[in-house]
Amino acid sequence: MNIGDKVRLVHGREEGIIYAFLPGNVVEVEIEDGFRIPVLRNEIVTISPVESQRMMKDEGPQKLAPQRDSIVPRNLPFAEKGIYLAFIAINDLALTMHVVNNSDWTLPFTASSITDQKTTGLGTGLLLPRSSQKLTELMMKDFENWPVFEFRVLYYREGNHILPQLLTKRMKCRAQSFYKSKGKVPLLLKDGYVFQLDEENLKKEDIVSDENLSISLKNSLLGGNQSVTEPIPKPAEVIDLHIEKLGGNVSKLSNETILKTQLEAFETNLERAIANGMEEITFIHGAGSGALKNELHRRLGKHQHVHYFKDALKEKFGYGATLVKIK
Repeated sequence: MNIGDKVRLVHGREEGIIYAFLPGNVVEVEIEDGFRIPVLRNEIVTISPVESQRMMKDEGPQKLAPQRDSIVPRNLPFAEKGIYLAFIAINDLALTMHVVNNSDWTLPFTASSITDQKTTGLGTGLLLPRSSQKLTELMMKDFENWPVFEFRVLYYREGNHILPQLLTKRMKCRAQSFYKSKGKVPLLLKDGYVFQLDEENLKKEDIVSDENLSISLKNSLLGGNQSVTEPIPKPAEVIDLHIEKLGGNVSKLSNETILKTQLEAFETNLERAIANGMEEITFIHGAGSGALKNELHRRLGKHQHVHYFKDALKEKFGYGATLVKIK
């Protein structure tokens, strides 16, 4: 017997997978819905692949639907979106974490946790369309100390297509947003806490175009040298978005380029603040024409990890700065 073997109880109808070997000739078996039970080794027998196939064939004659009830599948539109992170409760103490691919893409991926600038691999592999993979287990009593979770996803589809860029998502679970995310987990059809990794407002914030990062991911998926994830830099509590502070020369840059540079600095520092568990961050944007301030407020208003934002440091900057409270 080995971990991962399918087994059946000798004096019962339960079937499951060997999860671990415990002291005292006891085996821990994971049965339906992720529950685990300890049983004596002599109380279980392995199920061979051939036996499993025969049992499936002998389940009984299948009732055929009348011809008028049969449904001919149509060519459905290709599902571009549908990558989820889901947490499902095993009991009152523990949760299992799953990555779910409810799209039509084939997804090579890696999943890691980052704690104190140390990266631990949680899982890697190839997520086929409409499939999922269990990554790890987490204890609810340790919720406040859960690490930052990082996911890197490539997209694949047969034929000639324009593929999306490498998707990189870092997430820090926070109590307020975590418990509001409760719902039915796609594909698994169980109640859980669900977060969509490829939702619309993550396009600019979370897609990384760094070629070295892409090569690193491909190497890890193909069994190459193990890559080490760089720690996420923690930003200052106050970020000045004036172009001079960002290293730009006002006289040589167009207004469009200046605004784009400022927004990129804003998005980068906001995501770094979220990933590092900061409670708030302030952006100095100045009064000016109001274009930068209005765009910042528009993006903050639809960001899932922003609790609220308001004018800040009025006695010093007037209405030229915005304080962001992070969930």
